[in-house]
Amino acid sequence: MANIQSLPILLKELRLGAMATQWQTMAHKAEAEGWSPQEFLAQLCDVEATHRYQNKLNRLLRDSQLPRGKQLSQYNFSEIAGVKVQQIKQKIEQIDWVRQGHNLLLFGASGVGKTHLAAALGYGLIEKSVKVRFMAATALAQHLQKSREQLSIEAALKKLDKYEVLIVDDIGYVKPTDSEGQVLFELIAHRYERSSLIITSNQAFSEWDGIFGDNMMTVAAIDRLVHHADIIQIEGDSFRKKHAMKSKD
Repeated sequence: MANIQSLPILLKELRLGAMATQWQTMAHKAEAEGWSPQEFLAQLCDVEATHRYQNKLNRLLRDSQLPRGKQLSQYNFSEIAGVKVQQIKQKIEQIDWVRQGHNLLLFGASGVGKTHLAAALGYGLIEKSVKVRFMAATALAQHLQKSREQLSIEAALKKLDKYEVLIVDDIGYVKPTDSEGQVLFELIAHRYERSSLIITSNQAFSEWDGIFGDNMMTVAAIDRLVHHADIIQIEGDSFRKKHAMKSKD
């Protein structure tokens, strides 16, 4: 029968780090408050589970590359039209759309907070233990094009598969080359009905020929994106412009 002196070693062997550091404090509290053995064990398990969840959350946040300061609570819904806070909260709370590989497309003029909303969704989904990655569309296209030149495009696409949600920010904001437009199409086709995309754009679909450089490829890309997607059109004045005007007052 194991003795108390061996408990720290046993907990370390079992990789129960939070229990190893907290069991003595919890034991004193259990004695003082008259906990049953079951209550003591439940409390210790809760400490370990909370510690592991927080560590997992920190790993997901680091890996996501989400821009800082883009929480949902910091977005001013009162100054825009086309989207309500309840819509975004529902997307965070009810994540069946992620499991089904559905997409979310955010359209609107520059400065209305598309990136902010996309990032806020990312933060919320991470709290649900969803793996998220945020990438600017231009950086993503250049990365995939470089992979193609190195004959490793398939490996690059499969590496992105580990992210259940890939946020592609400002697609079409900077005109890609024809080859970069093609690899973006390959990404969309690769993730179709498998993994989710959140895409922000200040260009309507009618202007997307400039992204893919070919009408047939543009139609095919849009068809795949919208097949299982919610589309949000955000309307309002630029938050950046409003901020600049207030600064002048």
